[in-house]
Amino acid sequence: MSNIIRTLMIQTPSVPGNLGRVATAIGRVGGDIGEVETVKVGHNYTRRSITVQVESEEQLEELLDAVRSLDGITLHTVSDEVLHAHEGGKIQMKSKMKIETLADLRRVYTPGVANVCMAIKEQPEKAKIYTSISNTVAVVTDGTAILGLGNIGPVAGMPVMEGKAALFDQLTNINAIPILLDVNSPEEIIQTVKNISPGFGGILLEDIGSPHCFEVEERLKKELDIPVMHDDQHGTAVVTLAAAISACRSAGVNLKQARVGQIGLGAAGIAICRMLMAYGVESVVGADKSEEAKDRLRSYGGETVDSLEELMEQSDIVIATTGVPGLIKKEWVQKGQIILALSNPKPEIEQEDALEAGAIYATDGRSVNNVLGFPGIFRGVLNAGVRDITHKMLVAAAEAIANSTKPGDLVPHPLNVNVHEAVAEAVERAAVQSDVKKNVYQ
Repeated sequence: MSNIIRTLMIQTPSVPGNLGRVATAIGRVGGDIGEVETVKVGHNYTRRSITVQVESEEQLEELLDAVRSLDGITLHTVSDEVLHAHEGGKIQMKSKMKIETLADLRRVYTPGVANVCMAIKEQPEKAKIYTSISNTVAVVTDGTAILGLGNIGPVAGMPVMEGKAALFDQLTNINAIPILLDVNSPEEIIQTVKNISPGFGGILLEDIGSPHCFEVEERLKKELDIPVMHDDQHGTAVVTLAAAISACRSAGVNLKQARVGQIGLGAAGIAICRMLMAYGVESVVGADKSEEAKDRLRSYGGETVDSLEELMEQSDIVIATTGVPGLIKKEWVQKGQIILALSNPKPEIEQEDALEAGAIYATDGRSVNNVLGFPGIFRGVLNAGVRDITHKMLVAAAEAIANSTKPGDLVPHPLNVNVHEAVAEAVERAAVQSDVKKNVYQ
């Protein structure tokens, strides 16, 4: 079940300690507090908007009862700001030009546009100059692995795709268009994307389930002349590598010389292992209940073990992306380990438990967000005009994220535009230095 987010409008007496009483009541029932905004300060009261997150409707009711029971404190409203924010969708297509006169119409449409069409027919690379294609990315899903919700279908996944498109626009000025595919096989995805690809400068595959996501991406990378990336694999891997670099810096550990254990070898886990190896980590070992997943890791040059206990015993750094809360037992933690339990909302082991068991550094995945990666990665490759996204470019992106991280933090703030500019510049630099073919629009 996905988490429930609600916004509470709460009025407290203007006496020190009352906000703390509210926070304590919310915490006691397991609620997680997000944003707190002061809405109004009266003569003897303060009204605040407090965002809370819970795991179930039952827990929400328990939380509301706890707040209502506080003497002198009034719960005015409970609203679902998330649903409200999505009303009417989050994106739209708008013209960059005003069309107000017949002269405008003739210029942007018929008859004037015919000359532009013929110019592109004669020299296809001019599409880069005279159309939006080279700055437009398709965000493609079949709806088989939406967030942590599973196979809920492409239409139900549209809010995620719209969110990606909005972030592309806001953070890197890229046009992104959601493409929902109601198909049942990898071959149908591949053929459909190939058929629509002339209208795009790049393809971002999103929330496509494992294992068919591997075939889809590999085929499209080979058969298209524009960059293709599966975000659940490589976007996650880039930000995870950045987090691992930052964690190792904080702990004084040499990541490249460490033995890294990856728990969970799905799309993200396999990509993380490959990213670590591309970065130069000498020893990467993985564990998964699927023999097919372990075979896949071995085919890329990684090692595997049969049990989590064995992996924990052998690893200096442990990364977990299983989605299984409490999977890592405290007694498995080795003294001096670095543990990145990245599943959300509940990690494989709580940070406090890992540290108490002897880990030198531990964190969960609340701050490890793919948005730190994909906008800048595509901005960089579109600027460079290359057709492939290589591991060298992805490693450059991870290093740029890590180098933008303040001491003591795991990763930077995801909405810091300077970070995305740094990622784009690093990726473009790596692309220019690589022997990578230019795309059709370059």
